[in-house]
Amino acid sequence: MTNVLVLVGSLRAASTNRQIAETAVQLAPEGVELTIFEGLGDLPFYNEDIDVEGSVPQTVTDFRAAITATDAVLVVTPEHNGTVPSVLKNAIDWASRPYGASPLTGKPLVAIGSAFGQFGGVWAQDDARKAFGIAGADVLTEITMAIPGSVVRFADVHPKDDAEVVEKLTVVLGGLVAATTVAAA
Repeated sequence: MTNVLVLVGSLRAASTNRQIAETAVQLAPEGVELTIFEGLGDLPFYNEDIDVEGSVPQTVTDFRAAITATDAVLVVTPEHNGTVPSVLKNAIDWASRPYGASPLTGKPLVAIGSAFGQFGGVWAQDDARKAFGIAGADVLTEITMAIPGSVVRFADVHPKDDAEVVEKLTVVLGGLVAATTVAAA
């Protein structure tokens, strides 16, 4: 079984990016399990003073353990003010530690998403790729998916019912799983 941890950069329960992540879970190929990490909003702001043995919050320990236990990471993010949402950046900061021993190290990672703008959140996705790469992930830059006009496009249609989204997600998941297989070899 290949395990993929899904990080959603939006905390809103009915966000389009959350719906895309849920659609990805439903489209998981045979032998692959996608799990959405539900605790990003519970992570405190990164603070090196509490990132020391005996003081690390349980939410952070659980988050790092989830990354350690997974084979790959799928990031689904909106764009906030031209970049990644603060909740996702904070998660990257926690995942990048301890310095030199990040649980992300060598894990295949893909960043995708949707945004209201005409480019579908590519700036946020690019920034996520950059930060996750610096944190140690094996960022698969050739696998992309940016869906523009989210507010209008998904006003009456769930992403799971959008043929283009389903097709693109299927390709994304196939590429991520293939990279995971290569990384494990």
